[in-house]
Amino acid sequence: MQIQVSGKQVEVGDALRARIETELTSGIAKYFERGGDAEVTISKQGHLFKADCWVRLASGQTLIAHAFGGDAHSAFDGTLDNMEKRVRRYKRRLKQHHNGTPVKEETANVTVLRAFDGDDEAEIELDDGMDHSSPPHSMIIAETETALRTMTVSVAVAEMELSNYPAIMFRNAAHGGLSVIYRRPDGNIGWIDPERTRAKVTTQ
Repeated sequence: MQIQVSGKQVEVGDALRARIETELTSGIAKYFERGGDAEVTISKQGHLFKADCWVRLASGQTLIAHAFGGDAHSAFDGTLDNMEKRVRRYKRRLKQHHNGTPVKEETANVTVLRAFDGDDEAEIELDDGMDHSSPPHSMIIAETETALRTMTVSVAVAEMELSNYPAIMFRNAAHGGLSVIYRRPDGNIGWIDPERTRAKVTTQ
């Protein structure tokens, strides 16, 4: 399993790095021998440490977990526990759908942009006559592809609960158009469905 460990304004020592690589690999291997890729970031937020973990299994499924702790090790303990729960849930879900017919998935380009710091705001000028259809190259951290799955809204909600992503775009099985669900600040789930809006406008 390929694991990348980094610190955000925190230095990650060799002992913690080795522990994360060993325990995360064994934790995933208990359920999926083929492993996958993972990224773990340790950061400091106030008086607490935070461990963010992103795992992409060999099946293509992405899982995200995080936790806080009084130190980096306890933060990782909580994150590992949360990640193993998500992996177990995904394993059960695979067994429940074992007899289903696999469907070839579409793929969509995914670009990760660097988050703006407070000092960056002065650099953002929208009314400068420049083409802003694509972000400046210096902002791009990574580019990859992800599966654009066809599913119902209820399945997409279950997928969000499983993966812990804040938002999911999918092809709506009800009409074939694109939909987005996202986690609202109040904890509820929002649903954006342009196809339904288009249908209402057409019938008016």
